[in-house]
Amino acid sequence: MKTKISIILTSLLLIVSITNSYATTIDDKRPLKERIAAMTEEEKKARAEEIRNRVEEIRAMDKSTLTRAEKKALKKELRKMNKEAKEIRGIYLSFGAIIIIILLLILLL
Repeated sequence: MKTKISIILTSLLLIVSITNSYATTIDDKRPLKERIAAMTEEEKKARAEEIRNRVEEIRAMDKSTLTRAEKKALKKELRKMNKEAKEIRGIYLSFGAIIIIILLLILLL
């Protein structure tokens, strides 16, 4: 009887703690595509300008005085901004994709 109660309480505590920690991380890290889809065109243009200005600031920096960790953080920031800038620009079809789409349309029609 005592072991059943302890097992039930332990499992209940585990379930509550897992769902609570999961709920806090969902709001903090919304997917990038979702955030950009919620933006208006003016917000996208403003964000693109912010990214461009920040990249220019980083290029103008004297990186020789930075520590290894600071350089790593700058690289990480640049990668993140690059991904965001690509998402803001939209989807572009490559030449190969256009040819495949045309061939599929010819075959289907």
